Amino acid sequence: MSEVYDPENSTWNPVTGGMVTSWRNPSTTMNGQLYSIDYRDGCKLRVYDEATESWSKFIDSKLHLGSSRALKAAALIPLNGKLCIIRNNMSISMVDVCSPDKPVESNPHLWENVGGKGHFRTMVSNLLLSIAGRSGVKSHIVH
Repeated sequence: MSEVYDPENSTWNPVTGGMVTSWRNPSTTMNGQLYSIDYRDGCKLRVYDEATESWSKFIDSKLHLGSSRALKAAALIPLNGKLCIIRNNMSISMVDVCSPDKPVESNPHLWENVGGKGHFRTMVSNLLLSIAGRSGVKSHIVH
């Protein structure tokens, strides 16, 4: 039996039916929708439809990174209206889920790679500064 935690009521509730069918990857909720990674490297997302109790394809970056363990998606995190896909090698992609009907090719800001291996610390610092409302990023990586 699978269960889901309800933080508003501090309770665990059983989950049955289509929701648990093939649900195996990192998932998160945002704006009342349940999103899940649909491919090992996080290049595809799917969304759960409560009415039909089934998962459907949501968006595809069309940029498959591969199936190595380093590129496997480790987490899916909502942040400022976007979903952040964090991989084992600490590379990060951000997906704007507010406009999924636009093709990735004609909307380059729909799916962005914002941090690669070695850039994670700077990216986190920049995100925290942005959330705090501070401008003028002061951190740089020197190679």
